Amino acid sequence: MMTGASFLRRVWSLAAPYWRSDERLTAWALLVTIVALTLGIVYLSVQFNDWYRQFYNALEQRDFEAFKWLLLYFSGLAAVSIVAQVLRIYLNQLLEMRWRAWLTDRYVGAWLANQVYYRLELQNQGTDNPDQRIAEDLRSFTTGTLSLSLGLLSSVVTLGSFVVILWGVSGPLSFSVGELDVTIPGYMVWAAILYAVVGSILTHYVGRRLIGVNFRQERFEADFRFSLVRLRENAEGVALYHGERSEQDHLRRRFGSIQANWGELMRYTRRLTFFTAGFKQVAVIFPFLVGAPRYFAGEIALGGLIQISNAFGKVEDSLAWFISSYGRLADWKASVDRLLTFHDALEQNASALIGPEARPGGPGLPAEGVRVLASNAAGLRAEGLFLDRPDGRSILSEAAFAVGPGDRVLVSGPSGCGKSTLFRAVAGIWPFGQGTVTLPADARVLFLPQKPYIPIGTLREAVAYPAISATFSNDAIREALAAVHLGDLDGRLDEVENWSLRLSGGEQQRLAVARALLHRPDWLFLDEATSALDAATEEHVAALLRERLPDAAIISIAHRPSGDAPHDLIVELVPGASATTVRATRRTDRPSNGHAEPLPVPAGSAVTAAP
Repeated sequence: MMTGASFLRRVWSLAAPYWRSDERLTAWALLVTIVALTLGIVYLSVQFNDWYRQFYNALEQRDFEAFKWLLLYFSGLAAVSIVAQVLRIYLNQLLEMRWRAWLTDRYVGAWLANQVYYRLELQNQGTDNPDQRIAEDLRSFTTGTLSLSLGLLSSVVTLGSFVVILWGVSGPLSFSVGELDVTIPGYMVWAAILYAVVGSILTHYVGRRLIGVNFRQERFEADFRFSLVRLRENAEGVALYHGERSEQDHLRRRFGSIQANWGELMRYTRRLTFFTAGFKQVAVIFPFLVGAPRYFAGEIALGGLIQISNAFGKVEDSLAWFISSYGRLADWKASVDRLLTFHDALEQNASALIGPEARPGGPGLPAEGVRVLASNAAGLRAEGLFLDRPDGRSILSEAAFAVGPGDRVLVSGPSGCGKSTLFRAVAGIWPFGQGTVTLPADARVLFLPQKPYIPIGTLREAVAYPAISATFSNDAIREALAAVHLGDLDGRLDEVENWSLRLSGGEQQRLAVARALLHRPDWLFLDEATSALDAATEEHVAALLRERLPDAAIISIAHRPSGDAPHDLIVELVPGASATTVRATRRTDRPSNGHAEPLPVPAGSAVTAAP
């Protein structure tokens, strides 16, 4: 279990990078200014405390001249205090946003780097709803850290300032216990300390479960939002199935978790509020009760009693910072716990990079890992390729194959035999397994999945993805759309839409083929990328790719190999009684088309797999 010291060290590991970053000078300048304003506001509180003594003494003595001067003095103090507080809030908000923007950029970058976002979806690392952790938890972390730390600083400085005042004005308390005379100097200070310590202990006892409840509430809220977004993104599929009742039941269950946990939150908040509200109300009259004997004995004037009450309130507020901030502390710690889990997952995946700089044996991955490396060779080669499922079960074992530049390759086999997983391994995004895949160092590679990703934005951005839209001219984009029979869209290039909902499955696949025509890759992988097209359109697309990308190696996945298809190499995954084997057949009747001699399929290319 994490101790308080280790938790604070973890919090510092989240916070420290910003204060050492390129923005550190601005960040520290803002922080120092905010701290100076905080100390100034505490100084003004001390001046106000002395003003109370003088003002009420003037009232008691009916001193009109002093009364007028003190009103003018108060106006000056109030004006300076207002300006200081407004400026502190403004600079605090500015620092919060700059810190949050820096952290957001850092975490989004780490989340997107090396397909970490994809691996987190494959592995259960306790990082549900990363969108919420980046959007909400980072906000809570920056806002809460500044607010709570500056609040604590203010309380400590206020405590030091007003303890001295309270010690001086409260005087000693003398009483007898039997024959023993007891004198307690500055007794109001000790009364305030005792009052706050007892209150802090009781507050933690009453409200300690709020931290866990807040943690779960954040997760349930995020799960519900995600379900709503997923329903919106899959509106057509749900409508075609008439799945409204099922979706409503699912959303009710999600919201039921929110409602049930909210009931717990209400219960613990009610208990905490009862206690803290009562504690605050008693704190109003407590200093008058303990100061009244000296006042009625004529030992202090009315202004002194008011000053004691105000000073006691400041000391008690400072000592009771934990009590008044407990609810915010619970929210903040829940957000920090979620952010720490996300941070650990990002670091764990960063230590297991897939690519030329791969570090074998990264945490949570097999000893070797699938490495995708750059090579001086002309072709693609896979050697010693073992692929597993996320749960550790084997998919492929000791696969080996080679593809030459310009080759047309068909990969076929029944569903579930590992075709798409093999593509993912070649793409460098499948972390479960081991082996080596090499590609030419300067190769341009493009993968077209069965359901293409289409970002929300302009049609121009959707067609150019993953490049920026300015990479290609309007004429080039229009020509590519026309080539795949989407010419009717050429007047909508600047329309902003959720195109994945506006276009049919076949139109989305043709848009992805238009991307290939624009990007002109050296290696094009098609994972049933034309499965939604009719036969004539599919044939047109195949001919278009052969014509426009004559030098590209095109590797396609299909369930059934076609003997008439113009492929140089047919790789068929064939299930057997106890294993799956791969039959690789290179056609000898295909013309060379001027390409280099294709690489041979290595000996021992048969692949075994768990059935």
